[in-house]
Amino acid sequence: MILSNYHTHSVFADGKDEPEAMAQRAVELGFKALGFSEHSYNDFDGFGMDEEKERAYKAEINRLKDTYAGELEIYLGIEQDYLSRPVSDGYDYIIGSVHIVYKGGEYCVVDNTLSELLSAIERHYGGDRYALAEDYFESVADVKRKTGCDIVGHIDLLTKNNERGLVFDAAEPRYRRAYMSAIEALSPSRPVFEMNTGAMARGYRTAPYPSLDILKALRERNLPIMINSDCHDKNKLDLGFSLCEELAIQAGYTERVVIKGGKFETVGI
Repeated sequence: MILSNYHTHSVFADGKDEPEAMAQRAVELGFKALGFSEHSYNDFDGFGMDEEKERAYKAEINRLKDTYAGELEIYLGIEQDYLSRPVSDGYDYIIGSVHIVYKGGEYCVVDNTLSELLSAIERHYGGDRYALAEDYFESVADVKRKTGCDIVGHIDLLTKNNERGLVFDAAEPRYRRAYMSAIEALSPSRPVFEMNTGAMARGYRTAPYPSLDILKALRERNLPIMINSDCHDKNKLDLGFSLCEELAIQAGYTERVVIKGGKFETVGI
């Protein structure tokens, strides 16, 4: 496997390690490329970068590009939330993600704790969890237009706490219609969809995003995929990559997307 990761968080946002420590670990693991993707700024959570931190982040990643030239391709990316302010210039790529549903004058974070998710469903949806799923995937359907993203991040992030079907039944017709509607809306623009092992690293899931059913739906439409770890800890840069490959093959994929020389390319799985 050609080792690479383009969804990486450092101390500039909610990660544990300095960017250079993560780059050093990537070299040790034999990575060909490492892309950083800190959270964009918003005024309703504490994860995004303010303007001062964003300037420092850009300067540091660009410095590392020069430092590791010829040894490791380093890319400057950003994870742009659907509800964040517009992204600034100067990035190599954008990951567009939906972490939050705005409902009833409140920002409902879909990937916090199980109790917080269930409480939000009760308060704003009268206990109708599929109404939340419908609102969530409606935002996902629009994430390319809103963020200008190259990569769609963890398309079914709202299932972070759904390992044993505690919140959503993936076979429920309303749930399936919701995610299929998002896939159909995104298909014409053909962004890259990531397989993301971030919830595995934190012990919430034993499988990556997206579900195998969603992965199969993407494959049926010949939509490209990328394998990312959503790394917040340098020791988990490649966590779950072998499982991602197995599931991708099971869904019918023979190729995945990487970035080489600054360009998106496909390589075999």
